[in-house]
Amino acid sequence: MPARWRLLILFLQSVTVTYAMPVPTTFSVRLVHRFSEEMKPVRVQTADWPDRRSMRYYQMLLGNDFLRHKINLGGARHQLLFPSKGSKTMSFGNDFAWLHYMWIDIGTPSISFLVALDAGSDLLWVPCDCIQCAPLSARYYPILDRDLNEYSPARSLSSKHLSCSHRLCDMGSNCKTSKQQCPYTINYLTDNTSSSGLLVEDILHLQSSDGGGGGSTSNSSVQAPVVVGCGMKQSGSYLEGVAPDGVIGLGPGESSVPSFLAKSGLIRDSFSLCFNEDSSGRLFFGDQGSTVQQSTPFLPLDGMFSTYIIGVEAFCIGNYCPKVTSFKAQFDSGTSFTLLPGHAYRAITEEFDKQVNVTRSTLNDSLWEYCYALSLQQLPKIPTLTLTFQQNNSFVVYNPIVVFYNNQVEIDGFCLAIQPTEGDIGTIGQNFMMGYRLVFDRENKKLAWSHSNCQDLGLGKRIPFSPANGTSSNPLPADEQQRSNGHAVSPAVAGRTPQKPSVASSQMISYRKHLHCYCLLLFQLLSIFY
Repeated sequence: MPARWRLLILFLQSVTVTYAMPVPTTFSVRLVHRFSEEMKPVRVQTADWPDRRSMRYYQMLLGNDFLRHKINLGGARHQLLFPSKGSKTMSFGNDFAWLHYMWIDIGTPSISFLVALDAGSDLLWVPCDCIQCAPLSARYYPILDRDLNEYSPARSLSSKHLSCSHRLCDMGSNCKTSKQQCPYTINYLTDNTSSSGLLVEDILHLQSSDGGGGGSTSNSSVQAPVVVGCGMKQSGSYLEGVAPDGVIGLGPGESSVPSFLAKSGLIRDSFSLCFNEDSSGRLFFGDQGSTVQQSTPFLPLDGMFSTYIIGVEAFCIGNYCPKVTSFKAQFDSGTSFTLLPGHAYRAITEEFDKQVNVTRSTLNDSLWEYCYALSLQQLPKIPTLTLTFQQNNSFVVYNPIVVFYNNQVEIDGFCLAIQPTEGDIGTIGQNFMMGYRLVFDRENKKLAWSHSNCQDLGLGKRIPFSPANGTSSNPLPADEQQRSNGHAVSPAVAGRTPQKPSVASSQMISYRKHLHCYCLLLFQLLSIFY
């Protein structure tokens, strides 16, 4: 009989004998070091076995100590994670709808995709086994120097189909059998814009950035299982050059990348976006922000935290804050420009028009209502726009206008880049996010922000835009108003405090405590054997 089974039988016999004895009981067990000779027959087939007191021996012990320390303090293995191609995001202005994109690697062997960042939806999808997809050749996109890629689960050794019985399969009721592969369809707010296909599980390749002593940084590769939408058929803007290589959803739903990373214990349940005025930016998973940041709580929508909604108490223009400018708004990186409810839009634009020292004008092909032409003799005085929240927290908008140039590369005019929207919920788009490190702290259900140049996260070290091997990444951007329904996890419900137990129940509690200890030891032994 193998040594490990003899140990298990001996343990079970000791438990049986102990429960035959009256209370109080005494239980003892011999402790064995994980790298002792007695454990070698159990672990040598499944684990690295270092020579005692060798450098590898101490490296393994120390590595396990660091991991336990992190788990005990915060439950996360890594302080920060970012895509293996680097943390850099890129925007190319009007050519690609003003949105930010970044390169990510998926599958085994890994394939690179240039995806649009969207905090308003959940699913990560890429063009896949295409039936109706946007062109992927670089000749359609002058900004690119290489073709975009198409994903195929059959060519990835790490891909797994998601069945219709999987808890993340929203369309499972449409399946003929529970074993059928799960279909998906996402309809975005932009007219007739959608992505549909099949759901798979595959590896997202990431890099970690964990601070060591003295401000040093240790980087390592991380392969994280995530759900990927095999986007076989796109429509609307996705066929017109917007996000031709896919979208990475950053919403609060269970199918989003941040949700998978947090639930697997890789990071704290938070991520940050930073958009700079030079059209560059950063994305970090696990980032909880700086010590000097301001914040405001997320608000539920229809009783669930299905998207990132905040409450604006006032919208100030210069030093004046109109009384009717309180509203709710979604913070959405997938929307290029800010949309405001009708009552707030009218009060804000009219006050802006009063304070700006330039005559209102009509600019050709402008999408905005409040535009202004400029002459060489005029220097516009643009009032400051400020959003105020609870506890006097404020958010200054650094980039509320869009500037237009004529053929001589001279300024032709500018527009206040705000549009009205139906309903009572607005959208804070990317143009309002410029100049900030925005922390979507899902763990504490709040949005935090601090002014940033998107270069240094204030962690005592500078983190490179690209991986250490110098792999370069290429650009491109995407659409507006992307949003899908997510899966919100209900908050835990607190139970009642039990009444003081009787003498009889106290004895039962004592037995239960012993049984709990025995079951815990049995579970640990079984985990070693298997």
